Amino acid sequence: MAKEARGGRVLRVGLICGGPSAERGISLNSARSVLDHIQGDDLLVRCYYIDRNLNAYAISSAQVYSNTPADFDFKLESLAQGFGSLSEFGEHLVGNVDIVFPAIHGRFGEDGGIQEVLEKYNVPFVGTGSRACRQAFDKYDASLEMSKQGFITVPSFLLQGSEVNESELSNWFVTNKLDPNSGKVVVKPTRAGSSIGVTVAYGVIDSLKKAKGIMLEGIDDRVVVELFLEGGSEFTAIVLDVGSGFDCHPVVLLPTEVELQFQGSVDVREKDAIFNYRRKYLPTQQVAYHTPPRFPIVVINSIREGASLLFQRLGLCDFARIDGWFLPSSTHVFSSSETKYGSTEWGTILFTDINLISGMEQTSFLFQQASKVGFSHSNILRTIIGHACSRFPNLASYNSVSSHLPGRSSGSKPTEALNKREGIRKVFVIFGGDTSERQVSLMSGTNVWLNLQAFDDIEVTPCLLAPSIDCSSGMDANIMDPDSSSRVVWSLPYSLVLRHTTEEVLAVCIEAIEPDRAAFTSHLRNQVVNDLVEGLKKHSWFTGFDIADELPMRHSINEWIKLAKENQATVFIA
Repeated sequence: MAKEARGGRVLRVGLICGGPSAERGISLNSARSVLDHIQGDDLLVRCYYIDRNLNAYAISSAQVYSNTPADFDFKLESLAQGFGSLSEFGEHLVGNVDIVFPAIHGRFGEDGGIQEVLEKYNVPFVGTGSRACRQAFDKYDASLEMSKQGFITVPSFLLQGSEVNESELSNWFVTNKLDPNSGKVVVKPTRAGSSIGVTVAYGVIDSLKKAKGIMLEGIDDRVVVELFLEGGSEFTAIVLDVGSGFDCHPVVLLPTEVELQFQGSVDVREKDAIFNYRRKYLPTQQVAYHTPPRFPIVVINSIREGASLLFQRLGLCDFARIDGWFLPSSTHVFSSSETKYGSTEWGTILFTDINLISGMEQTSFLFQQASKVGFSHSNILRTIIGHACSRFPNLASYNSVSSHLPGRSSGSKPTEALNKREGIRKVFVIFGGDTSERQVSLMSGTNVWLNLQAFDDIEVTPCLLAPSIDCSSGMDANIMDPDSSSRVVWSLPYSLVLRHTTEEVLAVCIEAIEPDRAAFTSHLRNQVVNDLVEGLKKHSWFTGFDIADELPMRHSINEWIKLAKENQATVFIA
């Protein structure tokens, strides 16, 4: 393999998706994004799929573009190359790929399952090894290890199979100053990713009922009961290893604060709101993201430092996503933890979930946070692959992974280099509006924008047609101005396009141009970029950042049309 790579052969990447968990559809979306953004003249992607029963298949790229696994599951035996066993699959990979990029979320993807198969056949792969995966993926085991490593953790109680002891759980409630009849807790499977089967319960009886429900659904036979963190703010942070080989040097990107938003009067269901599967992956106005978080800078620095330390202590590799909570005022529950990591003058930081294979949909946290510090989709994925190659002697000399990036614009303004080139056609992609199809418009526009960026002779600018009444104007949204000239269009930088709804895009535009917020973000971004450069400058395969994170520009629709004319831009209406 090393000879072939050095001799100019393309790097063969095996992209594996699917799996037995409820997140297999998300896995397919992640695989589609990876395929879109890494394939090129220097890199050949071969696609593989694991079904619910752990049968492996070689599939075509066309099948990766199916809407859901159900669209092609029933056709696999007739249309795909099947393997008689995982051993046969492993043997196939040895001769047909140079490195594997696992894109399986949840069971078999993040619990060490696929990694164990790859290790058995000495197939290089992206990400953490099987042993560290097993420990980090299990929420209860990971919590025990984090506590052992000196981190503050959320008090928890393990329920396993038929070993349910009601009196022991009651004692745990009392110990943690919770009413056994009504104390509020979170009940979740220990081995089902961060979004599946998570629910709120009140008291011992309700907790046992919810736990049994998780077990009966077949999600997991190990369930953990945790304190409900009242008054806390959830955050998530991408960690990128920029060290050399096995010399771990993790850098935490700009974390994201996850804010749940309640509409109108707050009922019991909204009081019990958690960041679940629906809020994470589907268009909704029930959640807002803030990158960086609206926390004190000392807290953000502590989150970055702690996540980096945790990445090292748990033996993680290449990249991961670490979720947690910031509690502005510590409660009695954590008063004995003042000497552990996470105790600050502003409150308590807790790390709760380790995601070994972060979601890689087009608008996922990985791409949101990476683009904020200078990485396009292609660049961050190729950087991850490049780092993984450096850990394997046969691939360490392969140094062209991130030097073959497709042509792309840096956002709403062309780069200096792009300005000097002739024959560049400008395209404005506009999406959004008022109709019930505005979220579909956002998805369509995002896809058009990302795909057009692959062409060297096109400079593409994404643009949002804001609702009829601009939220930033403070006007009554019920007063509709029939004059279309009052409409507002925003020219968007790369990172602000990557949202689930047009409302989110508009909100982050307004937030981004607030002077204090802009200065705060710029300061933190520079910190992260400096940390990244310190590690990445040692790698010959890293050729630099390709995204400039600029501020969004607000135009009246007439100003925007004039701008399009002045630039002789083609307008793509999405």
